[in-house]
Amino acid sequence: MKLNEYVKKRNGVPLGNSKSLPNNIYRALGAKNFSSFWNYWNPIFGYYLGIYIFKPLKKRVPKEIALLATFIFCGMVHDAVTIAVRWKVSFFFTIWFVLMGIALIITRYFNQNVNKQIWAIRALINLSIIALCFILTIYLRKLT
Repeated sequence: MKLNEYVKKRNGVPLGNSKSLPNNIYRALGAKNFSSFWNYWNPIFGYYLGIYIFKPLKKRVPKEIALLATFIFCGMVHDAVTIAVRWKVSFFFTIWFVLMGIALIITRYFNQNVNKQIWAIRALINLSIIALCFILTIYLRKLT
């Protein structure tokens, strides 16, 4: 699948459409589970992570390890950007993304599905998982 097809599949509108960002946020936050949240969130970056990191790893290691490694890589990319801008080494995003990857694996294991809930409740649940991982990241960084 090409990038423009992938974005249209995830956002419901073509790449570059003015409704792409609102659709991205609406679909991601209202996703039926935390795994689906990541299917919708930032489809351009997700497309390349899927092709160049997740799929090749999945051929060599179990899916959960490939998934966690993809989240680690994603966190490292975010950290690299902040290091380049701030000129200060930090692994905040790497830790945060590891925790979100673990949360995704756990919610998949327990078959989390809040599809029958209204959009606001689904959004609250997905945001709560992200916020919990964020708070745990802050706590873990204070320990080191």
